[in-house]
Amino acid sequence: MKIVLASSEAIPFAKTGGLADVASALSKALAEAGHEVSLFLPYYPQSTARRGINADDFETCPEKVIISVGSKDVEASLLKAKFPNSNVSVYLVDQPRYFDRPELYHEGGCDYQDNCERFIFFSRSVLEFVDKLNLKPDVIHSNDWQTGLIPALLNIEYQDRPGFEKTASIYTIHNMAFQGQYWHWDMLLTGIDWKYFNRHQMEFFGQLNLLKTGIVFSDMITTVSPTYANEIRTERFGYGLHGVLDSHADRLVGILNGVDPSEWNPETDPNIEANYSAKTVEEGKPRCKAALQARLGLPQRPDVPLLGTISRMTDQKGFSLILDAAENLLTTDVQMIFLGTGDPLHEVAFTNLAKRFPDKVATYIGFDEALAHQIEAGLDIFLMPSQFEPCGLNQMYSLIYGTVPLVHEVGGLADSVIDASGENLENGTANGFSFWHFDATVLYRQMRRAVEMYSDKQNWNQLIQTGMTKDWSWNQSAQNYLSVYQRACSLRACKTESVSSSP
Repeated sequence: MKIVLASSEAIPFAKTGGLADVASALSKALAEAGHEVSLFLPYYPQSTARRGINADDFETCPEKVIISVGSKDVEASLLKAKFPNSNVSVYLVDQPRYFDRPELYHEGGCDYQDNCERFIFFSRSVLEFVDKLNLKPDVIHSNDWQTGLIPALLNIEYQDRPGFEKTASIYTIHNMAFQGQYWHWDMLLTGIDWKYFNRHQMEFFGQLNLLKTGIVFSDMITTVSPTYANEIRTERFGYGLHGVLDSHADRLVGILNGVDPSEWNPETDPNIEANYSAKTVEEGKPRCKAALQARLGLPQRPDVPLLGTISRMTDQKGFSLILDAAENLLTTDVQMIFLGTGDPLHEVAFTNLAKRFPDKVATYIGFDEALAHQIEAGLDIFLMPSQFEPCGLNQMYSLIYGTVPLVHEVGGLADSVIDASGENLENGTANGFSFWHFDATVLYRQMRRAVEMYSDKQNWNQLIQTGMTKDWSWNQSAQNYLSVYQRACSLRACKTESVSSSP
């Protein structure tokens, strides 16, 4: 199958969140399964430079295209790269005017004012380069609001073009909270007829909504976990689009993300003190714990429960709950580690918590990739009480590294973490702790419950083994995506046949 993926970010080139991990890992998994895969993303020179990638690492393609964005004609160039040990062709759309900026989407806490124009340009560029390179894809898989225009363009402008006659569109929602909503006059930038600016297609309460556009015009819609696929059809999680999703429910599928084993694997991870497997975790993990405690200035105590998290420090990620619960838990014999950035109030609060409890708490404001791996390997309990979480990856990293996750039972957290109830321990399915009521007192009780079970080495080791021995890679997820691609192609063929047979 010939597959084109379009994403606004992908590791190692640019990353702000899980979308970057998914775009890269899924592309590699599909290529490994024998498919012809091309991944398109913008070229952010400043981002790639910060990540140790320079212009010499890319091949300059001779192809250039002129893109109409409203009344402007803007040239797009193309760079090419490959992932190490992968046949994926990575194409980066180059236009410094739009993408040579310090950050991807915003700066100084404010979104770039021309974000709509930037990603309309990118979406049109992807289709023009697909045409120019003669890729003739079976499917084009778009992701989040930044590429929400692609299914519409494919449906309205490209479906009869040579090379696109059989191309189906798949659209993945990674987070309903970010919808790409812009004032109605930005519809002019899309180049699409105003007749599509209506409540059934591209309009949302008087604004252009690019996420809604992707949902409505795609052949199949996916999101990043089965539970989230159900949640986003409710008022609580749908952010106003629950009715739209409910009306397209027959085309909506939830697929749990996987983990890239070339990036996250305790047996081969070069960032951690000792490599280990499920068979050697009892020898390797204590060494990683001691090294983590030493690096962050905590006493090296092997038997004290070490809890922590790696996250954006926001209320959505449950940091208000963690702070309240930690105040009570720190009266007991525990240690805690926090890594992340986010809300300045949370940054200050968790920095002060470390100052108040220097032998019990370490807080690192910022991000350090190597340290993130060391925390996953060194913690005993990973805290992830997100208010909502479409999929989540850190709970899966934790399970792979023998760190027991404690999560709020929503989205992908509900699909991957099985609570350590008596019944689940007895039948061998338990791998962590979960709770439903989003409340600091409930979180504190679950933290106490986890700390108490930590002393029960038999049950604790069972939790570790259950998590580590499950296949969390992209293998199954990629197969699920391929099934969706095939279904989308069938729907596209039926649509084409219906149009061609109509009088």
